[in-house]
Amino acid sequence: MNKLFTEKSQAIFWNNNTKAIQRMLDYDFICKRKTPSVAAIVHPTSSASFQKFFFGDQEIMIPIYKSTTEAAKNQPTADIFLNFASFRTAAEVSLEATLIKSIRVIMITAEGIPERDTREINMKAKESGKILIGPSTVGAISPGVFKTANIGGTIEQIVKSKMHVSGSAGLVTRSGGLFNEIANTIALNADGIAEGVAIGGDRFPGSGYLDHLLRMEKNNEVKYFILLGEVGGKAEYEVIEAYEKGELTKPIVAWCIGTVVKHFNTTVQFGHAGASANTSIERAGTKNNAMKKAGFIVPRSFNDLHLRIKDLYKKLAGEGIVKAVEPTEYVIPKLPQDFSSAKKEGVIRKETNFICTISDDRGDEAHYAGHPISSVATPETGFTIADVISLLWFKKRYPKWATDFIETVIKTAADHGPAVSGAHNARVSARAGKDLVSCLCSGLLTIGPKFGGAIDGAAKYIKKAYDDKLEPKEFVSQMKQKGLAIPGIGHKIKSIKNPDLRVKGLKEFAIKHFPNTNLLDYALEVEKITSAKKDNLILNVDGTIGVLMVDMWKSLNYSDEEIDQFIECGTLNAFFVLSRTIGFIGHVLDEKRLNMPLYRHQFDDILYDVPTAELI
Repeated sequence: MNKLFTEKSQAIFWNNNTKAIQRMLDYDFICKRKTPSVAAIVHPTSSASFQKFFFGDQEIMIPIYKSTTEAAKNQPTADIFLNFASFRTAAEVSLEATLIKSIRVIMITAEGIPERDTREINMKAKESGKILIGPSTVGAISPGVFKTANIGGTIEQIVKSKMHVSGSAGLVTRSGGLFNEIANTIALNADGIAEGVAIGGDRFPGSGYLDHLLRMEKNNEVKYFILLGEVGGKAEYEVIEAYEKGELTKPIVAWCIGTVVKHFNTTVQFGHAGASANTSIERAGTKNNAMKKAGFIVPRSFNDLHLRIKDLYKKLAGEGIVKAVEPTEYVIPKLPQDFSSAKKEGVIRKETNFICTISDDRGDEAHYAGHPISSVATPETGFTIADVISLLWFKKRYPKWATDFIETVIKTAADHGPAVSGAHNARVSARAGKDLVSCLCSGLLTIGPKFGGAIDGAAKYIKKAYDDKLEPKEFVSQMKQKGLAIPGIGHKIKSIKNPDLRVKGLKEFAIKHFPNTNLLDYALEVEKITSAKKDNLILNVDGTIGVLMVDMWKSLNYSDEEIDQFIECGTLNAFFVLSRTIGFIGHVLDEKRLNMPLYRHQFDDILYDVPTAELI
């Protein structure tokens, strides 16, 4: 093909470089392409099957594949391969692309690929008839049709340099940065470029100046050439020879940068691997003289390059080869601005859907209630697990007596053996082969009014009775009249004579450390009444935790309204859920270690009462 790209060209993009891909799609939009220029992404380590991008104001999905071969198989019309792999894997990736028939052009951005590998890639590309651009390149562009990744810079720069519509110049350079500079120079002094290629700065580029100029010679849209060479190598002499043989007939404006070398006493290495003169004929000044002698249009200095371009274009316009430069009638579609960019610039405002007042994950480090994680995470910070709970649950750092109590609650309620419903269900799920999270959820879903929920109930009912100044006997009587059991009172095994040591420990801690235990004292008065009727109607561990949590909040100067809100929100139950999660995980891991078989309940533990159904 004489043209490097067409309006039907599509790329397979190796490595999910989202910014570069989005730039290509934005270029498509302002050029009014009907189809996106990127057909597929290759990302071997990605677990996603697609990536979303914007095509104008619409979102599109570009599929992601594990290999180039797979991508080409599923996207057979994609003929351009853009290799954004690192220099460590770029050679392997490029060699795979040379074997794929549907790929016509290969671009390699990586620099520093070992020269032996580069030579092999070049050889394989020529054998398979591929056009290879790079390594160490930003690629190429056919204005208004297709561009590779970041060439041309931003959309604003591209429009300013007229690279969104086709011009008349065929531009070939080594440097991607200077490519953009020269493209802008051409736009200011002529009608822009018809095609441009930055061949790359490595010592052995896959294609040279002459390869692209010979192809552009056959492209009728290219009316003249602009060659920006540089110090080092002999590629410019190949162009001179082709011009003298008549293989190149179109006018050539040329300049070889690096003439400053003559002012140095030692060899100078510029940024590109190939930009170093090893002999006198590789010097920029020598090349410029040779090109001028051959008939190229060579300025006196780089600063005069724009004048030579302007003069040539004016001459060609006078001959009717190109049109005189006129204001373009091309209407550029307004590119929608990304939300994130617009928000950063402060030009839009948007209502939020969520509000978060406990943590902030923006910036370099997340914060817990204003404290950077690094300031609370390690032991030397002095923060405990209970401190983090107080920050994230209540947006305050509680005093030590309160955080010690919270940790005491968590340790006290962490487990109550394998027979309780939550632990039982977690173990049964583990024996069914379920994963840890599923097993844990199975156990947690049993927590409710009859298992763990007594903490909420005890706090709610006993606090209300205390706040209403009901005598303990009056409270017990009212609950009985309503037909309600008092939450937090009663135990299946423990009694006045056989006390629960967990309750004993919690009470002793509170009496010693709490500023006051008014609700606990009230609950113990209730216990005297209930246990007098039956000795197991004692304040159990759920009830003790519930009333002491209220005492803790009252001591921390929370209002009754705030405490009631904590209770209604399920905060007390949250302590039980958090605590019992520790135990449930322990039971699941225990089952996994024991590698127990699938559990099936015994028949003799089930009362089967299944009468024969009657026929209606």
